[in-house]
Amino acid sequence: MLHRLLVVSDLPRCPLPLTEQVALALRGGPFALILRDKHLRWEERTALAARLQPIVDAAGGGLIISDPAGPVSAAHLSSRFPVPEPRPALVGRSVHAGEPIDPGLDYCTYSPIWLSESKPGYGPAIGLAALREACAASPVPVFALGGVDGPDRARAAREAGAAGVAVMGAVMRADDPERAVRELRAALD
Repeated sequence: MLHRLLVVSDLPRCPLPLTEQVALALRGGPFALILRDKHLRWEERTALAARLQPIVDAAGGGLIISDPAGPVSAAHLSSRFPVPEPRPALVGRSVHAGEPIDPGLDYCTYSPIWLSESKPGYGPAIGLAALREACAASPVPVFALGGVDGPDRARAAREAGAAGVAVMGAVMRADDPERAVRELRAALD
């Protein structure tokens, strides 16, 4: 199941170990966690995924692996990463402004809507009008990504037609990740 809130992992910037940060965040309600942290070797990411899976499952969330090097049930792919074989049950892709959206996907993240503290210098920000156009034209659900730093921007993205939002710093760097998730989820409903 795909939630309206996608949280992208950011192991180096978490104030706590990732498993603890995610467990605290999930107290605010379920979400789908995209395990990104591609700086880790595949074996390290799968070991981390194995530790995260029961935490995410117990809270009713989902676990999506970014750019997998082996079989997974849910994958989030960077723009040039091929769809794995066998095809996972859920496949999403990062799409940047001006790129086509593949109708064979289950969802996509579309970015950067706003400038992002997680990826400084990445941009330019495309804004809500471009998000609205992308959502209207997309054959798959679109999740706003980039600079979604709190509930006001999450709400604005939904009002522009996004199926939901993908966040990194708003939850991964939060001192109170439970509250951050609760507020984001409330803004998305």
